[in-house]
Amino acid sequence: MVVTSPTGYRLEVTETSAQPDGVPSSALPISAPGETVTALGERETLRRIVRRLPRTRAELLGPGDDAAVVSAPDGRTVLTTDMMVQGPDFRLAWSTPYELGWKAAVSNLADVAAMGAVPTALLVALAAPPETPVAVLEQFADGMRDACAELAPGCGVVGGDLSTAGALTITVTAIGDLEGREPVVRSGAAVGDELAVAGSLGLAGAGVWLLYRDGSTDADAEGGREPDARRARVVRHEHPELVREQVAPRSPIGLGVAASDAGATAMLDVSDGLVLDASRIADASGVTIELHAAAIDGAAAVLMAIDPVVGRRARDFVLAGGEDHALLATFPAGSAPEGFRVIGTVRPRGERPVTVGGAAYERSGGWDPYADWDGAAG
Repeated sequence: MVVTSPTGYRLEVTETSAQPDGVPSSALPISAPGETVTALGERETLRRIVRRLPRTRAELLGPGDDAAVVSAPDGRTVLTTDMMVQGPDFRLAWSTPYELGWKAAVSNLADVAAMGAVPTALLVALAAPPETPVAVLEQFADGMRDACAELAPGCGVVGGDLSTAGALTITVTAIGDLEGREPVVRSGAAVGDELAVAGSLGLAGAGVWLLYRDGSTDADAEGGREPDARRARVVRHEHPELVREQVAPRSPIGLGVAASDAGATAMLDVSDGLVLDASRIADASGVTIELHAAAIDGAAAVLMAIDPVVGRRARDFVLAGGEDHALLATFPAGSAPEGFRVIGTVRPRGERPVTVGGAAYERSGGWDPYADWDGAAG
């Protein structure tokens, strides 16, 4: 059963219940909603979090010292970091703590995978309001643990930090091992290559559109839309697949290595929208990427079949939705591995970095917290 704590968090309180999408709850008990980080203090709060976190096969020295030590057999280390702030990046009315942990892990694991590396370790820093129930942080840890176990087996959390802030703030640093491979960068796409994608397109963008449209109250005096947990529950019930891919995306992490082994010439993960992210490859490589109209229409049809609510917006969600964390890569013609589907071709540099069926697509999409945040915190 999910209940809402006095501080606005949606907590899973039945130990035998399933977490989102059937993922079982941890065997460890969840703290009572009234046990806050202030009441328990930093030491006990950390103890309860750390015991839930996954360990990594690369760990030589884990949590408990001033720093962790992990092995780097390749001699090179892939590093990435990402920050999620309550308000511009997530809403408590829309996501459970478990889902926040899952998404925080996936958004970083996907960046490591997009370099053609194997994720090995995570560092996690949390700043939470003093009244935050410790159960929130425990379920956040469970989400991270399960995301690593399902999508990046062998990856674990080796350390981090805990502090206080007015809004929940999550910072994750991911470490990856190239295992002797060369990193797959954005600048290697060559004329004649094929553009291929692994993972979903448009679902996460459609999900957040629904949450903004139907999961918020009317605009306030400053123009923001305040999230409403009751409305969000209705949206989740009526459109489960779209909302799930927004709050707990399933990125094909393991296919990053497969892409590298198949000779990928450039790669990144689709976090800001297909057109915008494809343009990053195009600009870095000095080429134009032509998205095949038939492939885009096919992806839009798939999205429509999953949930007709997207209607005529389906094509725009595929092209500009973002946050699916699919892997987008270029390959020499005919060499895209299993799990990738070809959706475009690399052309000589033209007037635009990306075209759709040879024509311009004016709405590039992409998330810009400085421009797009509506001011609500929810």
